[in-house]
Amino acid sequence: MLRGVLIGILIGLLLVIIGVYYYFAGGLAPVATKAPTMPFEHKLANMALHSYLDKKPHSPAPVPADEPNLLAGAKVYKDHCAVCHGLPGEPRSAIAEGMFPAPPQLFRGVGVTDDEVWETYWKSFDGIRMTGMPAFGEHLGETKTWQVSQLLKNADKISPAVKAELLAPPDASHLMTAPPAAAPSASPSATPSAPASPQPDHDHH
Repeated sequence: MLRGVLIGILIGLLLVIIGVYYYFAGGLAPVATKAPTMPFEHKLANMALHSYLDKKPHSPAPVPADEPNLLAGAKVYKDHCAVCHGLPGEPRSAIAEGMFPAPPQLFRGVGVTDDEVWETYWKSFDGIRMTGMPAFGEHLGETKTWQVSQLLKNADKISPAVKAELLAPPDASHLMTAPPAAAPSASPSATPSAPASPQPDHDHH
């Protein structure tokens, strides 16, 4: 009896493994951003994310949510985040429209103002796989990541100055590389040298 139950369980597991393999290898799994979601996709992804975040330090923000830090966070946000997560009063970008999962518009509705600052910090610092959310930690460092996290925690009560900074043209200096080397200029005294005239070939008899 017990042997039959164990064999039945093993056969069931084998069928599940074969079914999952065929689902992906047979081209049935959705890969396009406009395709329907996979079964339990949101539930499993959120479970994994929340379990991961629960293991990260729940540290208080080392930078206060004052005007200088929110202004600094606004500069970071418009340069790195706005293309996906939007700006106050602005429409969703074409990039955001084409992403899956759709990136939340952080200045519409609740955004992430109901999340703790440490949670937004770790999402920004480490990124989230298979969502299009990059890891900014190595590029921005801790202070700037905390500043933008404070901005998003307080996105529903920013001052006119912070809003103006968000809507100002982005600073492209962080994208600049070393200026190209100037082409060497010809010396004013230099003149093209005339080709050497061929010398007659004397045959010696």
